[in-house]
Amino acid sequence: MDRVALRGLKARGHHGVFPREREEGQTFIVDLVLSLDTRPAAATDDLAKTVHYGVVAEEVVDVVQGEPVDLIETLAERIAQVCLKHEAVREVEVVVHKPDAPITVPFDDVTITITRSRV
Repeated sequence: MDRVALRGLKARGHHGVFPREREEGQTFIVDLVLSLDTRPAAATDDLAKTVHYGVVAEEVVDVVQGEPVDLIETLAERIAQVCLKHEAVREVEVVVHKPDAPITVPFDDVTITITRSRV
């Protein structure tokens, strides 16, 4: 499988279990690795035979900005399902970063990483 990676997609969302997270929102950062066979696109130089990563980026941002969920695990799953709706994508790795998580000790980042593939 070939891989197309999108790193550092940023969007403001209102996800979390605490009222402040839901009310104020916070920035989430998403990294994606889309696995697919790029040979048909390369052979024909045809965008329709690969994944349009600009469209995927917009869809992922829409998910982050969309309906709030309690857990970043749920957010990651929703993002993965959006990515897998693209016909060329066979597998996706999703990393959701929550750098402003409500933790009382110093930290750099909180992430969840999931991998999902077509059945």
